[in-house]
Amino acid sequence: MSGSVLRPNLFGIPFGLAGLAACWSAAAEAVHAPGSASGVVWALAAAAWLVVLVPYARQIARGRGLRRELADPTFGPFTAVPAMLVMLLGGALAPWSRDAGAAVFVVGLLATLLVGGYLTGQWILEDLQLAQWHPGYFLPTVGGGLIAANVAARLGFGGLASVMFGYGLVCWFVLGSIILARLFSQPMLPVKLRPTLAIELAPPAVAGNAWFAMHGGRLDQVALTLAGYGLLMVIVQVRLAPLYRHVPFGPGSWAFAFSYLQAVTFGLHWIAGTDVPGRTALVWLLLAVSTAGVLLLAALTGRGLVRRTFLPGAGTA
Repeated sequence: MSGSVLRPNLFGIPFGLAGLAACWSAAAEAVHAPGSASGVVWALAAAAWLVVLVPYARQIARGRGLRRELADPTFGPFTAVPAMLVMLLGGALAPWSRDAGAAVFVVGLLATLLVGGYLTGQWILEDLQLAQWHPGYFLPTVGGGLIAANVAARLGFGGLASVMFGYGLVCWFVLGSIILARLFSQPMLPVKLRPTLAIELAPPAVAGNAWFAMHGGRLDQVALTLAGYGLLMVIVQVRLAPLYRHVPFGPGSWAFAFSYLQAVTFGLHWIAGTDVPGRTALVWLLLAVSTAGVLLLAALTGRGLVRRTFLPGAGTA
């Protein structure tokens, strides 16, 4: 990585792997897919998190400093992803050791709240222009809150889950209006930020998964409402597909992984809660497509690293 600059959107790699692990976990609930598969992917996500975290932390300590990283109007929102991953890994650890998993989750939750609160205050203080906003601004509070609700519910912290669901939902309503106003009224995002448009799909999917976790997988009016908005965002992603074809592959391309995989996980929870004809075949089809997509991203990442085209150089970051 010599001569390259690491930005926090690089944590999209372990984040995407965590999304795939969540798919396999949901499939285990839906059709008794092997739980060991999700364990392997969770382990890969944890390893990838460490592989990115160590050099990224070293770069911050030797260069820009954490405050400047948080204040970056483009990459600042992505600084919440490492802490969000800690929450997810805590939830994954809980089946083997609930106490250890809960402790890891609490550490990730506190870090997520601190980063989300700091960034929200930063956005109030800074003279941000509307054109500088992008869907990555959902991550610290919307994503952080809804992921926290999901994991808290699975750990049995029902009250905390409700608090964090409200936290994420209100932030989604507030930030969503700003971000959509930016996308509707301002020039198109810069080319390398266009993959963040995939994050528009994440809030309804992540909220839906959290709601299922909080209510035992029961289909109700809230789940139906979230599914309706999620359907709109799926159609939007199809319409944006021609735009994505012209984006050069890089760390930002992993933005597709977690967002799309959370939508797949939402679908798997729906299948688990209904009597869908051919449900087993459908679950395995969704798993195959999801796994193939992540493997493709991993292969393209490996090729880019070998060719030294994946990471930005110090002069282009």
